[in-house]
Amino acid sequence: MSTQTSAKSELLERYGLYFSWLIALFATGGSLYFSEIMGFGPCTLCWVQRIFMYPLVVILGIASYRNDRQIITYVLPLTLIGGCIALFQYLQQKIPALASAVPCKVGVPCNFEYINWFGFVTIPFLSLTAFTLITIILWLSRASNPNK
Repeated sequence: MSTQTSAKSELLERYGLYFSWLIALFATGGSLYFSEIMGFGPCTLCWVQRIFMYPLVVILGIASYRNDRQIITYVLPLTLIGGCIALFQYLQQKIPALASAVPCKVGVPCNFEYINWFGFVTIPFLSLTAFTLITIILWLSRASNPNK
């Protein structure tokens, strides 16, 4: 194994939980910023994504503090399910036929775009990015430890 690969593995092994916790913390803070400060009401799918993201702040925070890698096995299902929901909502926003096939009937429509930065960055895209990064970092930090 090369020195550079070894250094990356060591970095993930040492700080993977911490990096994941920071991403969950920023995603939760961003979610609260959009809803509470900007006044963007969350749709049904946004609420479901919050259900999967918000506990990660507490779970990954405690795991980071205790350096408990056992938690990765329990956190990955949350990130994978939350990411799938975020992907579905993003596709609803970008593919009009999908939005009309499965309409959101209560509150804010799930295909409504409060933000659209650079033509593709929407709130579900940000959520998908956070879930994906957490999943990748945790998976690689798990894989970097041969005993787990």
